[in-house]
Amino acid sequence: MWFLGLIILLVKIGSVLMVLLMMAVFLIFLERKLLARLQMRIGPNRAGFHGVLQPLADAVKLVFKEDTVPENADRIIFLFAPALAAATALLIFAVVPFTQDFTWFGRQVAGVITDLNVGLLYVLAMMSVSVYGVALMGWASNSKYSLLGGIRGVARMISYKLSLGLSLVPVVIMAQSFSLVEIVNAQAGYPFIVVQPLAFAIFMVSAMAEIKRLPFDLPDAENELLAGYHTEYSGLRFGLFFLGEYVTMVVMGALTAVFFLGGWHGPWFPPVIWFFIKVMLFSLFLIWTRAAVPGLRYDQVMSIGWKVLIPLALVNIVITGGVLLAVR
Repeated sequence: MWFLGLIILLVKIGSVLMVLLMMAVFLIFLERKLLARLQMRIGPNRAGFHGVLQPLADAVKLVFKEDTVPENADRIIFLFAPALAAATALLIFAVVPFTQDFTWFGRQVAGVITDLNVGLLYVLAMMSVSVYGVALMGWASNSKYSLLGGIRGVARMISYKLSLGLSLVPVVIMAQSFSLVEIVNAQAGYPFIVVQPLAFAIFMVSAMAEIKRLPFDLPDAENELLAGYHTEYSGLRFGLFFLGEYVTMVVMGALTAVFFLGGWHGPWFPPVIWFFIKVMLFSLFLIWTRAAVPGLRYDQVMSIGWKVLIPLALVNIVITGGVLLAVR
């Protein structure tokens, strides 16, 4: 029986990894098309039918581009830092429940790769490790532009990780568990967005900053820092960074669905379909904001994080605790 359990685990890991990568490739194409439509310009339309093979063409181009390493750069750290940034996004999905438990070959199978009783702490830990990827890419490149972009990125990520973590404290209080499966089960009656709209808004803004989307794309400001901490990267390593951004978009959409939108819960459709719909709605929202919202200055971004989101998150924690104590 242990051998069957190992096979099921490997199948779940392979399936989740394949779906994540396929969704990331699909989002690259979808964002280009939607941005072109929203900004009234021509999108990709050369490779494949209406440009549907453009992401594949870009992948082939990156494979054959020369992989350069700057002179006097720290070669080992320079080569492995992009993998650190991308791997953390993939590892987060190990504890994300994507459907309810089901039966396969007469065996009960969980709708998650592994259900940790401290799953939320694991997610926050992986997000913290991703900071090192940004910092190491900026420092190891031996470039002032990359270094400044890395410093900007680390400062922004640390600032908004605090508000993101604090926004989830009311969710833990209401679910009375750190397990992501238990948090989803606690939303069987209603999603937490109904009773925690402020926490949801704080989480959404912090998630946009975590993914480095507009208006929080300061680490790669073309006007003053070129491409920021990945200026010196080319070929497959640049492609790994680019793909990791879209994988992170999918992961943050999955976390939004788990914490505030009820996870796989929903009428009529199968649970996994509901989960996919909620992730895609989050991704479409990010694409729309990129087309509609102007960028912010660096001081404005930091002020919003420290002076607005963190105080609001702390106030929301106190209010949530007070209300639950009064009710119970």
